[in-house]
Amino acid sequence: MKDLRTLMPHSKADTKMDRKDKLFIINEVCEMKNCNKCIFFEAKKKQDLYIWLSNVPHGPSAKFLVQNIHTLAELKMTGNCLRGSRPVLSFDPVFDQKPHYALLKELFIQIFSTPQYHPRSQPFVDHVFAFSIADERIWFRNYQVSSRFVYEHESVIVTGTL
Repeated sequence: MKDLRTLMPHSKADTKMDRKDKLFIINEVCEMKNCNKCIFFEAKKKQDLYIWLSNVPHGPSAKFLVQNIHTLAELKMTGNCLRGSRPVLSFDPVFDQKPHYALLKELFIQIFSTPQYHPRSQPFVDHVFAFSIADERIWFRNYQVSSRFVYEHESVIVTGTL
């Protein structure tokens, strides 16, 4: 979660939710923080990790099972991404071929692209968020753009249904 927050200068964090709280509490938290997009991590039975992506308060929302994740620290690929830089979003052509993938593409664009003139963003680009589809799974990768090399920073596999 911290790696994603680091890569997204327009993010706002909140404390952990109690397991007894219902999911509609997220809408109230987003309203208090003046947010209209949400990424929510849900752990079930300390084994499965789910990620919710949603437009608040009226949707759509998508729930994914996270099957694999490699953090920046784990890979020891700290790279040189500058804090607050904007990402370029890259999508697999499959996202334009099926309607449910097109909806997810729009949701990813709205959540992961940095709003123009955001106070914590910088006017330059030095990394790419790549979304690709293989074996009915969505792969998310962060690449650093360098004049000499492209480094893979983080990989996440998510799969799920709308």
